[in-house]
Amino acid sequence: MVIMNILVVGANGQIGRHLVAMIQKSEGLQAKAMIRKQEQANYFRELGAEPVMVDLESDVDDIAKAAQDVDAIVFTAGSGPKTGKDKTILIDLDGAVKTIEAAKKVGVKRFVMISSFDTTREAIQAAPSSFSPYVVAKHYADEWLRGTDLDYTIVHPGALTNEKGTTKVQLAEKVERGEIPREDVAEVILQTLQNDKTIGKEFQIVSGDTPIKEAVQNS
Repeated sequence: MVIMNILVVGANGQIGRHLVAMIQKSEGLQAKAMIRKQEQANYFRELGAEPVMVDLESDVDDIAKAAQDVDAIVFTAGSGPKTGKDKTILIDLDGAVKTIEAAKKVGVKRFVMISSFDTTREAIQAAPSSFSPYVVAKHYADEWLRGTDLDYTIVHPGALTNEKGTTKVQLAEKVERGEIPREDVAEVILQTLQNDKTIGKEFQIVSGDTPIKEAVQNS
């Protein structure tokens, strides 16, 4: 059986945890969980995933070592709502760019970016001051990825909730703003990784009526 090895950057985040668990339950897929703290490792070992410790504030070479021998990278890391603008720049922007550069360095072509719902220039101008640094960071990280020759997909989820996943979404290049459980975002990522039709595309997702596999297939 052909195994797709997937590096999940930000594996200890809420979407990341769902995603690693789903990967480990999927035939032909294997997760490498990139984490920052040793105490997080046992959770992933128990799932059968390989933990690898790298701080996104370190250099490209460290991330590149973690990306050795993988077939795809998912960037789902984030500085979180409780950190300042400095961490937003260091993680959501520079961490993403360094991960993209690490992928190029080791020859990993497939790259899935978890972005913000709307990262257009208009969204930056419209965002409240407390949120605009995050939108700016995601805007430029997305732009950097678009400028590469990687086989990328950019996923733009709506407002994230911790509700149980419904396994159904609305997915298109543009959708109305709405909410979506993190578990459903993880399932969209999983289906995206297994569907080459999504390469070179980006889409917004919120909760909806279409089964996730079908929505991704029709993206």
